[in-house]
Amino acid sequence: MSEAGRAPSRAASPAVAAAASEEKKSKEPEREKLPPIATANAGAAAGLDRGAKGHISTFSSIVTTVNQKKEAAENRSSPTHLVFPNIKNVRDLPPICLDVRQKQRLSIDALSSEIKAPVLPEPVLPTQPKTMKDFQEHVEKVKSSGDWKAVHDFYLTTFDSFPELNAAFKKDATASFNTIEDSGINAKFVNAVYDALLNTPQDIQKTVLKGIINSLLREWKGPRTKDDLRAYFILLQNPQFNNTSTYVIYAHLLRQITTLVEADHHFLIHWFKKLSQKRFKQLVERLLQFISLRLFPAKPEEFPPITKCSWWIPSASKVLALLNTANNLVHPPLIPYTDFYNSTLDHIDLMEEYHTWQSFGNSHSRFSFCQYPFVISITAKKIIIQRDSEQQMISIARQSLVDKVSRRQRPDMNMLFLNMKVRRTHLVSDSLDELTRKTADLKKKLKVTFVGEAGLDMGGLTKEWFLLLIRQIFHPDYGMFTYHKDSHCHWFSSFKCDNYSEFRLVGIYA
Repeated sequence: MSEAGRAPSRAASPAVAAAASEEKKSKEPEREKLPPIATANAGAAAGLDRGAKGHISTFSSIVTTVNQKKEAAENRSSPTHLVFPNIKNVRDLPPICLDVRQKQRLSIDALSSEIKAPVLPEPVLPTQPKTMKDFQEHVEKVKSSGDWKAVHDFYLTTFDSFPELNAAFKKDATASFNTIEDSGINAKFVNAVYDALLNTPQDIQKTVLKGIINSLLREWKGPRTKDDLRAYFILLQNPQFNNTSTYVIYAHLLRQITTLVEADHHFLIHWFKKLSQKRFKQLVERLLQFISLRLFPAKPEEFPPITKCSWWIPSASKVLALLNTANNLVHPPLIPYTDFYNSTLDHIDLMEEYHTWQSFGNSHSRFSFCQYPFVISITAKKIIIQRDSEQQMISIARQSLVDKVSRRQRPDMNMLFLNMKVRRTHLVSDSLDELTRKTADLKKKLKVTFVGEAGLDMGGLTKEWFLLLIRQIFHPDYGMFTYHKDSHCHWFSSFKCDNYSEFRLVGIYA
């Protein structure tokens, strides 16, 4: 090619280069707009020249990053495999936990809400009236406002536990009151609270019963305190226990009272005698009704089977015994002794009760109403004594007959009776002589014969003998007894008696 031909080519070369440079500059801003690729390669971090070499470096950095992430994932999945950086000196190792001390100093307020444990709010106890006047004012306000909240809160707090009962009803919450003569209980306040309870809505009454259940179910360790005795004393007066639906709770209360030690019973007895006549009688009637309805329930489905609650009646009878003892300590008694009689017992098998008592006595292995004779009416006692006497007569007569036969002697019908031959003119002396000689036959049936008089005793002669004997013994001229017009009773004569055996005769007749 000629020189002239090459010249244009050389001249065009700078132009082409300039055009290429302009195109490169126009593309470079677009590249700068792309986000940088993070890489661990030092050369890439320092910035390598763009071009083919730059593209290769960027791809290798991506591969390195992927491999590092894969290794990190494998290390996390294997807890025993630890990865340390390239550390040449042990001193260069980081501490196990850099911020241990800082974590110990962290306040709970500095933690996030997700980490914080939920804090339970403190229980808010209802405001409790401290005096009977305050309580009565709350009850009066209900009549106008119809809002039972204050009254409900009082019952909820008071019957929640034994300490709350003491705090509400003790005359002085800080005093101990450990004497038998003073229970330390504000009796008027207790009466006011119980009188108002029956007129409250059902939810309040249920609240009281739930509180009593929780108190009775609490485990007790060690002996009872006087505050515990006061709580039992207060709960026993609850009029809700007149309802059969509460008998299960009432039975457990009675059971816990009966299991107290004798010293605690001693305290309760003396506190019972301080009750008013009305409240004392209510306690007795409530216990008698509890026993009667357990024996003869109007609705048997309301009660557990008798086999599962056989301890109900013994527990109630023992608490009745405490009340009977308290009644006998007061002169005059708070209530007549006849108020303890349970007429329902006249309709049970009294002889079975009597035989159980004869076999086991007053032991706790077997219960018998004969262990608590103060609840048995005069009518029932008469039936027991009469049938027992008849059984003993038959038993002794049978034994005498067996003895005669075993000795091969001829039986005699007279051996089955207590035969007495007396003179009308010496009625007392002859009767005394006959009874003295025939002591072994005293439990046999009596047959009387008057000397010099023909007749067969079919019961008439025995009645006549009793009548004549009683008239003579109790005659004022005989000198054994003196009649008091004020009391309409006979009492032992003040004159000195020379023959006390005659009083023994009267005792045998009785």
